[in-house]
Amino acid sequence: MHNMTSSWVGYTALICFCLAYTLVVFEEKVHMRKSKPVIFIGCFMWALIGIYESQNPVGGHAHEHLKELIAEIGELFFFLLSAMTYINTLDERNVFEALRSWLLRKGLSFKKLFWATGLITFFLSPLADNLTSALLMSTVALAVSGGNAKFIVPAFVNIIVAANAGGAWSPFGDITTLMVWTAGKVETMKFAYLMIPSVINWIIPAAIMYPFVPDEMPEGSKEVVELKPGAKIVICLGIATIATAVSFHQFLHLPPFMGMMLGLGALMIFGWYLKRWGDRAFLEALGVEDDRRKQPRFDIFKKVEGVEFDTLLFFFGVLSAVGALQYIGYLTLVSDNLYSTIGPTASNIIVGILSAIVDNIPVMYAVIKMDPAMGLDQWLLITLTCGVGGSLLSVGSAAGVAVMGVDRENYGFMSHLKWAPAIAVGYFASIGSWWFLTAGLR
Repeated sequence: MHNMTSSWVGYTALICFCLAYTLVVFEEKVHMRKSKPVIFIGCFMWALIGIYESQNPVGGHAHEHLKELIAEIGELFFFLLSAMTYINTLDERNVFEALRSWLLRKGLSFKKLFWATGLITFFLSPLADNLTSALLMSTVALAVSGGNAKFIVPAFVNIIVAANAGGAWSPFGDITTLMVWTAGKVETMKFAYLMIPSVINWIIPAAIMYPFVPDEMPEGSKEVVELKPGAKIVICLGIATIATAVSFHQFLHLPPFMGMMLGLGALMIFGWYLKRWGDRAFLEALGVEDDRRKQPRFDIFKKVEGVEFDTLLFFFGVLSAVGALQYIGYLTLVSDNLYSTIGPTASNIIVGILSAIVDNIPVMYAVIKMDPAMGLDQWLLITLTCGVGGSLLSVGSAAGVAVMGVDRENYGFMSHLKWAPAIAVGYFASIGSWWFLTAGLR
């Protein structure tokens, strides 16, 4: 099997992988969505493996390997599909808009808003995932900023760090933590070990940036956003769905995605009720008396359509490509050279920094596939570093990439880079606190 690494198939696959990744990194420049090159290359790499094995029929079992791979991809795919549908429904029912208008009406100063947006992001991220939380809170920060770049940049950086740190201590706060959880490396309750390191990871850079936030008042807003009918029920259903996913995993020993899909089914049935009767009082209050059928109605399939399929398909492509590299034998080589030589702690810290340059999803997946001999303390460390390492650069995490699109004028790669030293202090401080907290696990 491992002679594949030094054969034509190994070298070609590596070149293909690097090419696809280059296109992903320069997504903004070439205007090609990141899912396109990775899906093509991911499947192409497997085609190469198939050709190689048909010529060298000894010991090839790519078919079995792919079956395992698609089971893993499918689990994560359906988990994310139901989570994203919930987020879209909450958005459509004005839940996030109401939160935004509530913050605007509070009439807080820029300094207070800096802490408020960071704090909300940190606690929203473990539930609604880091990407959604960062996107929501950065639009809030932009709405209150009045175009003040001195507030926008530190606020955005703070939100990204808070989103990634908040996502690291929850099994479904980030795709990487979700992978570690579904792979059975860290149990549900054990993620709590990362709570304090995550807080430290966010608080320290925030404290360093705080003096640079302008001491001014933004223009207030008196706009009140009403929740649409059923919004509170959707919130309750969302929380119940997360509880169901955890219960399926913990008590029934079934994959968590089944719990999420059960929740999605419940949301779809509630959506049917909303479509038939739910919006009647709401439309009457708006003064739509006569033919309500002409009004746009709630349609759950529109919420499914609105799911970020670029992300989901990127996910499929990346996991296929990394799976191919693992099958060829490259991940074993890396694992032997990295984990066996410098040990797990140093390796996990390096991998975390690497995740700021290369997307953290393939990095985490590669570590899970390498499966180095590590105890719970080290799996917690890699979960932390991979989750928060992406904050170091604006392109290092999904949250950062999303926020870059919110205000391209004031916030970009270079404006984030100025704060990288402050973020790095938080990164290493959180690793220090991990060291003390997990001392009993060694």
